[in-house]
Amino acid sequence: MIPRYNRPIIEKIWSLENKFKIWTEIECLIAEKQAKLGIIPKKAAKDIRKKAKFSVKEIERLEKDTKHDVVAYINNVSKYIGESSKFFHFGVTSSDIIDTSFSIQLKQTAEIIRNNLHECIKSLKVKSKTHKNTIMIGRSHGIHAEPITFGLKLSSFYFEFKRNLLRLDQAIKEISICAISGPVGTFNSIDPRIQNYVAKKLKLNSEDISTQVIPRDRHAYFFSVLGILASSIERFAVEIRNLQKTEVLEVEEKFSNNQKGSSSMPHKRNPVLSENLTGISRYIRSAVIPSLENIVLWHERDISHSSVERIMAPDIAIATDFSLVRLNTIIQNLKVYPKNMKKNLNMLGGLHNTHNIMLKLIEKGLSRQLAYKIVQESAMETWNNKKVFSEVLLANKRLNKLIKLNELKKIVKNINELKNIDWIYKNKIK
Repeated sequence: MIPRYNRPIIEKIWSLENKFKIWTEIECLIAEKQAKLGIIPKKAAKDIRKKAKFSVKEIERLEKDTKHDVVAYINNVSKYIGESSKFFHFGVTSSDIIDTSFSIQLKQTAEIIRNNLHECIKSLKVKSKTHKNTIMIGRSHGIHAEPITFGLKLSSFYFEFKRNLLRLDQAIKEISICAISGPVGTFNSIDPRIQNYVAKKLKLNSEDISTQVIPRDRHAYFFSVLGILASSIERFAVEIRNLQKTEVLEVEEKFSNNQKGSSSMPHKRNPVLSENLTGISRYIRSAVIPSLENIVLWHERDISHSSVERIMAPDIAIATDFSLVRLNTIIQNLKVYPKNMKKNLNMLGGLHNTHNIMLKLIEKGLSRQLAYKIVQESAMETWNNKKVFSEVLLANKRLNKLIKLNELKKIVKNINELKNIDWIYKNKIK
């Protein structure tokens, strides 16, 4: 991942240094349990734990000759261990180390992503409660519909991100897997108790049947969950972009004192953070299809998934982490303009009351079809001629025969239109 979107805390997890450190810990735990079971000498396990170290540069140099990163790693570490190195990587195969290490890296990343997501959820809840009664127009198809509150709009995202948190928790369980089962997964050269021991020490779960690799449906689930999360991030970002349009301007990203919106137009205040999240979300979702295709490996294993994961896993993890941190910044610093919301609400002269007026006509005895027709006639006259809706309604003789003036005024004022907002917050947003 390019430095622009790369936080050091995530970058470190996917560094070669950390990967080889995890490999070494796995190898030490394998030797430790093998010694306890009497498979290898206890001295060998002690030597491996005490002397095992590596040089990233040396491993990279050796790999140029071996064309195999695990063999290069084994050869490098063995040099430091000495005589006992013959019991290093004893009875296991490359995928035992690579896949279990991959699980740990994904888990380490996912836990940071989870914390970031939790912070976004908290910020959404605070903003939602703050703007519980901030009235604005609701829109469907981008067109004015009926009034809502900005807090209610935010609460929709609050619950969506809570669902994402539940999905992520399940995905973390899916990828927190240890597989130390030897060539083709038969445990022919490695005692099954070793897998359980290593899993427990590393706070992972033992794979049920691993073939020679951890089945990639687990990883596909994880990256699919990140794809859904990315779509939720983009949905929020697109909402901000739409509400920040000049002619709408109901909310706005924070614009710092020295920030510049354009190289040529000094007046510009663009929603660049939300636009950035839209783009990154597209990139995160791009990992879903390759992760699904990685499920399909030949027989007990091949390495067609390997190149994909080496590129995809670090970059998608880094991009997701960055997106959530940026999203939380947007939420916390969001500027809200209630006056503009009220102005936009009244832009169409009260047309957002059509549903309630239609319902009142039905209560008075009209069929739904006739009530709809009467209200629509007045609404279209208001829309086409830029009139005030209440005045057009008062001039409608068929409507006036059924609804009294004071009833009409009460509906138009919308005194009780959002009466159930309190119920929603009391029962849902606790």
